[in-house]
Amino acid sequence: MSKHERWNKLLELLAGEGRVDVDDAAVALDVSPATIRRDLDELAEQQMLVRTRGGAVAHGVSYELPLRYKTSRHASEKQRIATAVAEMIADGDVVGLNGGTTTTEVARALGLRAGGGSTGRGRREAAEASAPMFTVVTNALNIAGELAVRPQVKIVVTGGVARPQTYELVGPLTVGVLNEVVLDVAVLGVDGVDPRLGLMTHQEDEASISRLFAERARRVIVVTDASKMGRRAFARICGLDRVDVLVTDSALPSETAARLTEAGIKVHAV
Repeated sequence: MSKHERWNKLLELLAGEGRVDVDDAAVALDVSPATIRRDLDELAEQQMLVRTRGGAVAHGVSYELPLRYKTSRHASEKQRIATAVAEMIADGDVVGLNGGTTTTEVARALGLRAGGGSTGRGRREAAEASAPMFTVVTNALNIAGELAVRPQVKIVVTGGVARPQTYELVGPLTVGVLNEVVLDVAVLGVDGVDPRLGLMTHQEDEASISRLFAERARRVIVVTDASKMGRRAFARICGLDRVDVLVTDSALPSETAARLTEAGIKVHAV
């Protein structure tokens, strides 16, 4: 197992449990305790955790994994969710995408759909000359990078200050751009869905931008794997009354799906 893979596993354990024990982690990762200690020391130097006697704990109450360490979590579920969402987008729609691993998969699915699998210089030139299939407005730098090479997709990137954890642009410049656009649909990734408090994320600045995406859209689609249902995070985005559709995986409990349906939300578990 490479160092990157070990760090990924350690940070996932930390995100799930709030703390990591050296001996338990050594058994789980099948490496020596000395290796785990070195890994934890290096992660602490990057301020990604706090070292304790015999292990480590997460920073604060709510812990946020950097995006680059979250890409492998529930990967197949996120890909199925993304495929389902791409089919809900109509040709010509203006789509808002906030940052996150699931919305990144949605961007990829939209790019593949827009590409249509065509190849060859003539087809590329024809695509470039025609109107875009979708317009995507995003504050996520990685999503913009994914779609910038797709001539069939028009990309609008907000301004703002980049957060290194999630590659999202935030701040007054981001707000300024979003206030000047109108969206057909906003696709929002979240860190938690609480039945009483609604949609949540870890950072208050990202929450305010996601809220604005929802306010500027005619329809709001929330994308999340079932592990985040019932989970709370620090910052509230908006209430469930603002959500039109929730797309998640088949692990969603039936009673949770029933409650969401009663609240007027269309639930798609794929």
